[in-house]
Amino acid sequence: MNRQLIGYLAAIVLLAALPVLGGYPIFIMKVMCYALFACAFNLLLGYTGLLSFGHAAFLGLAAYACGQSLTAWGWPTLGGLLFGTAAAGALGLIFGLLSIRRSGIYFAMITLALAQMLFFYFLQAPFTGGEDGLQGIPRGSILGLDLGQDINLYYVVLVIFVLGYALIWRTVHSPFGQVLKAIRENEPRMISLGYDVDRFKLLAFVLSATLAGLAGATKSLVFVSATLSDATWQMSGMVILMTLIGGMGTLTGPVLGAIIVVALENKVGEFGRFLMHQTGIEWFRVLGESVTIVIGLIFIVCVLAFRRGIVGEWLAKRQKTG
Repeated sequence: MNRQLIGYLAAIVLLAALPVLGGYPIFIMKVMCYALFACAFNLLLGYTGLLSFGHAAFLGLAAYACGQSLTAWGWPTLGGLLFGTAAAGALGLIFGLLSIRRSGIYFAMITLALAQMLFFYFLQAPFTGGEDGLQGIPRGSILGLDLGQDINLYYVVLVIFVLGYALIWRTVHSPFGQVLKAIRENEPRMISLGYDVDRFKLLAFVLSATLAGLAGATKSLVFVSATLSDATWQMSGMVILMTLIGGMGTLTGPVLGAIIVVALENKVGEFGRFLMHQTGIEWFRVLGESVTIVIGLIFIVCVLAFRRGIVGEWLAKRQKTG
């Protein structure tokens, strides 16, 4: 048993034990949802070299689709999760067919434009609740587990996260994943070798969109709501930030990036109040309202000091010393 597998098993055991150790289940579930979203995005950017500015569209669509199927249609919880995930995958196929023949900034801007079109549809569609969002999504049950209890939902979310991460790990280490890496490094050479590059990129795009949708559908159960914030361009920017801070092209980097960003969003206000009490400086009281400034400063530091991201720099340094 290699060290990597031992590390993964230890991480799963730790996650399973966190609620018992005093961790707040809702917060940890939020981290896992965003970590899965970031890992899905990293599959496209880090391993295929495609920068999407519209990935929040898949997160948002899955959340709304899952919420609508559970709230209005009375579907079982598992059916709602699968429907939301499948809807995101179908949207990924449409977006991919429209954008995959372009590259670089052209590809990024097409995905952004398509995502914004969907956002304005969500804003006006009657079933989404507009700016109020789709509220009161029933959690229901899965395999007899009452998901109305946070601890039961926690372990369901943990299983979903582990399965999603395992699928990404297997994809990256498969022949398909090796082709994606080769396309990222030298696309013209892969074309000259006879590979249908557009088909591989489309498959990667659809898989990334599907997993992002799984994260969105799961998130709608955690917060029993689906809102416009899930589909905004700011959310697309946030997942890029998570990936770059943690380490693009690494498996654990996006997870670390999600932990950092979500922790800052939720805890920077408490940290500011702590600093105010310790230093007496009144400005620290409003630190929680300036969370975007704090995240931006951390991003600048990472870009200047950790060009490969935190995990990427650590791996590079370990290879040099090894």
